[in-house]
Amino acid sequence: MKKTDVIIIGAGPVGLFAVHQLGIKGLKAVVIDNLDKAGGQCIELYPDKPIYDIPAVPECTGEQLTSRLIEQIKPFNTEIFLNERVDEVRQEKNNWVVKTNNKNQFLAPNIIIAGGVGSFEPRKISLKEAEKLEGKSVFYAVKNKEQFKDKKISIFGGGDSALDWTLELSKFSNVTLIHRRNDFRGAQHTLSELRKLEKEGKVSIKTPCQIDSLDNENELKSITVKFDDGKTEKIKTDVILGFFGLIMKLGPIAEWGLNMDKKTIEVNSENFETNKKGIFAAGDICSYPGKLKLILSGFHEVALASVECFKRARPNEKYRFEFTTSSKTIKDRLGKK
Repeated sequence: MKKTDVIIIGAGPVGLFAVHQLGIKGLKAVVIDNLDKAGGQCIELYPDKPIYDIPAVPECTGEQLTSRLIEQIKPFNTEIFLNERVDEVRQEKNNWVVKTNNKNQFLAPNIIIAGGVGSFEPRKISLKEAEKLEGKSVFYAVKNKEQFKDKKISIFGGGDSALDWTLELSKFSNVTLIHRRNDFRGAQHTLSELRKLEKEGKVSIKTPCQIDSLDNENELKSITVKFDDGKTEKIKTDVILGFFGLIMKLGPIAEWGLNMDKKTIEVNSENFETNKKGIFAAGDICSYPGKLKLILSGFHEVALASVECFKRARPNEKYRFEFTTSSKTIKDRLGKK
């Protein structure tokens, strides 16, 4: 059984930043994630998608953000267990025991759940033909935008992902944006940019309609969409990108006796502790009054949770807040002169 100060469940941006916040306080952590790489949703769903709301970083992709966070936590030599799912959590006196599907066991006084929305998978097109073309010409995420260069692309969805990728891919491909409603849920600024491109003939927007059929003998050639008034239209298409949202599955987390609000975990916003002493939740998985589902909010949440983790892991030591600019102890932990 591996003993540590904190067990972090989730290797997305919030989980990785938790390592940093714990590390500068002298606490050791292990990270467990059921994906095959660190980065969470940033890597799994939009590694190439620009992110604009990280403080002091005007623009970066999900992949770049993940790489920088991993670089930031290198001094702490943290073990990250990938392709591993937490199956069981049980209390042992003042500690928590975590067991995984790979038969690993961990012991720590603290657990931070930074698992985003839990296990997730994209909602898919409900046509059998689409299932056969997955990974060839039907996709639900963009992992390498270069593979979509100079293609005829039909993008489905009305949220930020659909709008952002329509804008981005229109720089080098012929893109049609298709949504089942006239109203879009995505950022108004992005939609305004797309409307300008539509007037210039650089983007086509079709609403309100849904996919009706695919024309694919050996490869995708076109799709047919059906409008609410019953009319249909054939659109030449090499690639379909579907952004219909995610199906969220909490999995074993739902059975740990935590106070749940729909598919999120209720926390105390003073230290982001759940109703179980020593179990904390941060990022998209947690809920409290005024919660905003932003990466930067998750950073704030694990910063405060790490203070309470210190108090539980070092009950005989007094916690002293120190600025990273002036603390010699913190600089030593980071290997800075």
